[in-house]
Amino acid sequence: MPDIRPFRALRYDSATVADPALVVAPPYDVIGPAEQERLLARHPANVVRLDLPRQEPGDEPDDQYRRAARTLAGWRSDGTLHKDPHPSIYVYEQTYRAPGTDAARTQRGFFARLRLEAFGPGSGVLPHERTLSGPREDRYKLLRATGVNSSPIVVLYDDRAGTGVPVLDAATARVAGLDITTDDTVRHRLWAVPADGDAAAIVAPLLAAAAAGPVTIADGHHRYETALRYRDERRMSRSCEEDPAFDYVLALFLDASAPSLTILPTHRIVRHLGDDGVADLLARLGELFEVRDATEDALRDRFEAGPVATGGGGRFGLWTRAGGSLLTARCEAVEPFLPAGGGALRALDVTLLGVALERLLGIDADAHVAGAVAYTTSAAEAVGSVDGGLDGSDAAFLLEPTPVASVLAVAADGDVMPQKSTFFYPKALTGLVINPHEW
Repeated sequence: MPDIRPFRALRYDSATVADPALVVAPPYDVIGPAEQERLLARHPANVVRLDLPRQEPGDEPDDQYRRAARTLAGWRSDGTLHKDPHPSIYVYEQTYRAPGTDAARTQRGFFARLRLEAFGPGSGVLPHERTLSGPREDRYKLLRATGVNSSPIVVLYDDRAGTGVPVLDAATARVAGLDITTDDTVRHRLWAVPADGDAAAIVAPLLAAAAAGPVTIADGHHRYETALRYRDERRMSRSCEEDPAFDYVLALFLDASAPSLTILPTHRIVRHLGDDGVADLLARLGELFEVRDATEDALRDRFEAGPVATGGGGRFGLWTRAGGSLLTARCEAVEPFLPAGGGALRALDVTLLGVALERLLGIDADAHVAGAVAYTTSAAEAVGSVDGGLDGSDAAFLLEPTPVASVLAVAADGDVMPQKSTFFYPKALTGLVINPHEW
């Protein structure tokens, strides 16, 4: 079972940073170059300087990581960041509207340390997605230089009995220590809940609920695998240290049984087919799908509201400059080409579409890595990219979201999903709490 611990977080000092909205940032892997520049200009202490340090002109290899380490040391020295006096958990609430809908939702969880475990049979931590070597190496160099987790992984636990809910209720009934609304109109609130001494009994039911069974990584697979590598390296030089802080990683724990969890669909944009390739695709669709004509407006309306749809039925939209279609996978036609794995993996919409892309267009895993397919969570953006031929966009396959239950089932089977199978929304902010590898 997973081992979950309170910790003393590094946090921005309100006496130094009056408006925390100026110093937080989205996760590094959703920040593009323009957004990075905007965050850097927003405040000299924006956390992007730690979590996504940019290369400067004249930099030697890895200078950006060393610069992040110097920045962190400076912020700790000058009081920009302070370390909380008590081990705590940090209850986190996000109030938001699912993109493409008017549905208001509130998601609650808590930040704590999660003891690192290797994946495999009997592990208390389960993955659901493959990782790539480039992001792993980037995160490793940053972690090695700074010695902190500047952004959390996100994990799911199952508290269908609701034993931890009263702890969250009690915390969120108080005035929040932090209350900001970000540019995407998501409201973020944070409460520090001491968990040492007599206060430990107050949070115990929540920690017990989260640790009652294996947790599944929802977001942050690259950061988790990097932390494992870093832990193993540190153990080589500090093998006698008992319960070292580098045995843990910063995690946001979310209850998978809560109805407020949102997964956005990740649509596929196929590039550089050319007119002949598109014509061949349209001619062969019937091999694997039942096909019905659909207007552009109908596709946008149906798949832009994907967050409240129920995926897993093998239903897709297709848009090319020749028109649109609604596709339903013919299971008997697809089944012979499905990859090895459990039933949950083989039934995923992203798995079915992956088979179709390879069989009809020759797009295999290597072609995905090489850029034959682009991704977006917006159906309107996918359709618009094809209409404008952006970067060679010729066809957009629109998906419904992967159900949370499917994510858990795939992980429980010991399988992993294809890349870009899930996009949990909203993302946890970076910079709310930082986990130093020290007690």
